[in-house]
Amino acid sequence: MTGKSPVVRKFPMVPGIDLAGVVTESAHADWKKGDRVVLNGWGVGESHWGGLAQKARLNGDWLVPLPDAFTARQAMAIGTAGYTASLCVAALLDGGVAPDGGEVLVTGATGGVGGVAIALLAAAGFTVAASTGKDGEADYLRRLGASTVLDAAGLAEKGKPMQKERWAGVVDTVGSHTLANACAQTRYGGAVAACGLAQGMDFPASVAPFILRGVSLLGVDSVLAPRERRVAAWGRLARDLDPRLLDAMTEEIALAEAVPAAVRLLERRVRGRIVVDVNR
Repeated sequence: MTGKSPVVRKFPMVPGIDLAGVVTESAHADWKKGDRVVLNGWGVGESHWGGLAQKARLNGDWLVPLPDAFTARQAMAIGTAGYTASLCVAALLDGGVAPDGGEVLVTGATGGVGGVAIALLAAAGFTVAASTGKDGEADYLRRLGASTVLDAAGLAEKGKPMQKERWAGVVDTVGSHTLANACAQTRYGGAVAACGLAQGMDFPASVAPFILRGVSLLGVDSVLAPRERRVAAWGRLARDLDPRLLDAMTEEIALAEAVPAAVRLLERRVRGRIVVDVNR
């Protein structure tokens, strides 16, 4: 939307990597007129016209049912970010991280993935530490469920290959030195779910945490995740995410405000989620 990243694969393109709405016409066996659906990823907004429009024509295989627990607005307050957070929580649980195993770290905590990850982890009984580089956000993060709030600067610099064990698990949205330090601080047998690159795409790390502490680095992809994983992720959100928490992390804008909002987001002046009302 800003032209600063090579995301769009062809032009012209309608941006928007997710959407929620009601089926108006279908030739797909799984869907009929009136069904409420949600879509995340699959290249919409990159190679296929995306969600920032009043109507979309889509491959029916890309859709999943919109849980009854959420309105369409709430589903977009969750969006790809919250759906990705749910995938990260599932990855940690599948990787053997348990609520009684110790603290779980969430990096980039004021972002959309981070905020929902905190809420889901807290609802599952985990003790959550939130890392952020933004001043004045501690109260917000504690409302979401964080027990401890850390200054991200301590994780963002180059660190030792092996550091004091602290985290039973990590949800990392930042990458680069932050991810490397998170791995170096993860306890024996712990797991790190990596899904983002806010600091950078590089990974300046050592193999030491993996071969000396048995730490698992779990890659989490939301774009091409199979349908069953998507349905399970939205099921967790419907079960464990308090819709009232969404209000604390959500800003609503009109369609005409989307480009300026994208600029603010890249300048790190956005907290949580932005819902675009395409009808105004």
